[in-house]
Amino acid sequence: MTAIGHDGGQGGRGDGPGGTITTKVPARLDRLPWSRWHWMIVIGLGTVWILDGLEVTVVGNIASRLSEPGSGLPITDAQVTGVAAALYVAGACIGALVFGWLTDRYGRKKLFLITLGVYLAATALTAIAFSAWWFFLFRFLTGFGIGGEYAAINSAIDELIPGRYRGRVDLVINGSFWLGAMGGSLLSVLMLNTNFFALNVGWRLTFALGVVLGLAILLVRRNVPESPRWMFIHGRAEGAGELVAAAERRIEDETGRRLPEPDQAITIKTRKSTGFIEIARTLFRAYPRRAVLGLALFIGQAFLYNAITFGFGSILVQFFDVPTGDTGYYFAVIAFGNFLGPALLSRLFDTVGRRVMISGTYLLSGVLLFITAWMFGNGWLSAATMTACWCVVLFFASAGASSAYLTVSEVFPMETRALAIALFYAIGTAAGGITGPLIFSDLTQSGVVADTALAFSIGAALMVAAGLVAGFLAIPAEQRSLEDIAEPLSARAAAASASAHGPAGG
Repeated sequence: MTAIGHDGGQGGRGDGPGGTITTKVPARLDRLPWSRWHWMIVIGLGTVWILDGLEVTVVGNIASRLSEPGSGLPITDAQVTGVAAALYVAGACIGALVFGWLTDRYGRKKLFLITLGVYLAATALTAIAFSAWWFFLFRFLTGFGIGGEYAAINSAIDELIPGRYRGRVDLVINGSFWLGAMGGSLLSVLMLNTNFFALNVGWRLTFALGVVLGLAILLVRRNVPESPRWMFIHGRAEGAGELVAAAERRIEDETGRRLPEPDQAITIKTRKSTGFIEIARTLFRAYPRRAVLGLALFIGQAFLYNAITFGFGSILVQFFDVPTGDTGYYFAVIAFGNFLGPALLSRLFDTVGRRVMISGTYLLSGVLLFITAWMFGNGWLSAATMTACWCVVLFFASAGASSAYLTVSEVFPMETRALAIALFYAIGTAAGGITGPLIFSDLTQSGVVADTALAFSIGAALMVAAGLVAGFLAIPAEQRSLEDIAEPLSARAAAASASAHGPAGG
């Protein structure tokens, strides 16, 4: 056997697809203390959620400007918020599935560089849109890149971050979407001010700023390593060991302390790829309860967010006489509340535990939204108090929604992880971005108080239902190794081979 790390990790015979390898790489990664190496990963990978929040919010807020005469783009308000928004959602769903499969097959690093490149190119080309079809095309491709990011990034983060920090890191990263949303709201107020920028310039500069931020992220991301877990399963055990050894040396130099010996090895049979049939069989036949849990969490949060945010601006304008130009300030407040939830509650997902916190945040946000609907229906709220209610609801809902991404990225085997994230993300996004607007658009824009209260109640009911499912089915994954939560398919294959032919791996 070939040693691949100073702690005794092993690279077995047959380094390459089809061989059997015994390695301590997962245990070595999970025992690492928090360090600058981990911060590099978080900054390089996690900051893309800020871009997504910026993208979604900016387009919603500049819709009215794009449709004005003199904007330089012959497009209507309905086309921006309807066709372009639907194409962005469709692109995100398709991109998640395509890049999710490619990520499991070709590696995390290749794909998280490619997906960011797609996003950057599409956003830059959106900024120079001259016709509606051009705008539609590159909104679709922007979503295509963002959807791919969700699969590639979540899988890479979970495989690089130690198990005892995984919950809080995942929640804060996914919650950072709302920092981008808050920035997008305030940025749109500035960029649409014709005292500073011409009618046909401000919205273009808004998209250009997204490109600048993306380029900065790309420079950092180039230094983020490939997932060692993906590497050893795909026959690159020696490279995985060298990568972890380099991180160990950096952390020992940083802390001035020798790392403890890893205590657990895993034997796997390497593979080049995993087919769709095997992935589907694993998700829905081997882990049906976990699949139901993932679907419930994603669909619940998608409908709650659409119940509140789809008609957000029109609710403030129609029922509280808020000027259209001021709705961005209210949204910035709500976005800040959304970020605070994951930021302040994330540690509890690693200490109190997944089941209590996931079910608790879903149930509490659903109940609070029911109360909000009741108070709104009785005419007891003003624009300020309605916004305050939304903030409280979304403080808990945002932590719950972020935990949905955490759940599907940690409860399925390593070989299916990126595509599992992509699949549940696509289903949740489609439910929220397609079914949600069909249900909520007439309700929230009818001008009838009871209709809007009903929209809130539908979102609340689905969130409560998802919380109840989590109470029964959530997996106690806190502070556990990914391989302990869901045994890799490659480990099962190695065990089957060993039982049939005798011990393998030297």
